[in-house]
Amino acid sequence: MATHRALVAHENGPARFEQLTDDDLPAGEVTVDVRHSSLNYKDGLAVTGKGKIVRSFPLVCGIDFAGTVAASDSPRFAAGDEVVVTGWGMSENHPGGYTERQRVPAEWPVHKPAGLSPAQTMAIGTAGFTAMLSVQALEDHGVTPDQDGEVLVTGAAGGVGSVAVALLANLGHRVVAATGRPETHEYLRSLGASDFVDRAELAEPGKRPLDKQRWLGAVDSVGDTTLANVLKQTRYRGCVAACGLAGGTDLPTSVMPFILRGVALQGVDSVHCPAEPREEAWRRLAADLPLDKLDAATTRRPLDDVPELAAEILAGRTRGRVVIDIGG
Repeated sequence: MATHRALVAHENGPARFEQLTDDDLPAGEVTVDVRHSSLNYKDGLAVTGKGKIVRSFPLVCGIDFAGTVAASDSPRFAAGDEVVVTGWGMSENHPGGYTERQRVPAEWPVHKPAGLSPAQTMAIGTAGFTAMLSVQALEDHGVTPDQDGEVLVTGAAGGVGSVAVALLANLGHRVVAATGRPETHEYLRSLGASDFVDRAELAEPGKRPLDKQRWLGAVDSVGDTTLANVLKQTRYRGCVAACGLAGGTDLPTSVMPFILRGVALQGVDSVHCPAEPREEAWRRLAADLPLDKLDAATTRRPLDDVPELAAEILAGRTRGRVVIDIGG
């Protein structure tokens, strides 16, 4: 029986490469020959074994993938279709994308959007998909480019932040990037950032329930004290899209921004996003994300490099998006 290579997490120690067969694939209607995946913070935790991400062992790592349908029992997909799969608990309780072959339920894939190559869909990946949902959340709360003001992106040099900066700038917003690495300023300017704020300023515990109003809206992937300070600085009837917790899970603030300024805090979930808004977000990404900037913000590495890359992303040494090349 033919085998395929996969990076598999075990209960003790880091993930390791193994040869699997189709008999090892999970239940599902759509079998995919995987071509690309991506590198995300959660992947770093799962591959190194340093975070409680994987809940069932052994499990193939990788929270997203793009590839070509090899076989399908669903009328939605046929052999040869190019598809993208993100979220749905992959690399947590369902085998993920760091493999040459995977099988998923028919509800999970979306057809690759026209205008994007398979590698570009993974340059976008879960991080970019999350960024698009966050931008849509701001739009749904009335944050538009014709307003006079700035939109903040925290964790700006990371995967979600990089795509959010590029999207918001391309849509016409004046974007301020929060980062603790001055060496990324040129990179972020190339994506469209107009100004910068040191992430240390946003991470300092605040002594007042409200600060001076500054942001029309914000995309926050950090959480904790950073999110609390962003809320205190958001303008009247502004919106903050919270999509990450790299800085922690607490929210040390008061109700004052919500009651006295009418600030909206919109949580963004990209894991279990239903099919219709998922398809719309990918359509928007193909239409609104400048692909030249996406390509400039992307590096490509082979599957063999993932264990090394997992340590690098946890140490904060990666920048932009990293596509993992898996299949031919």
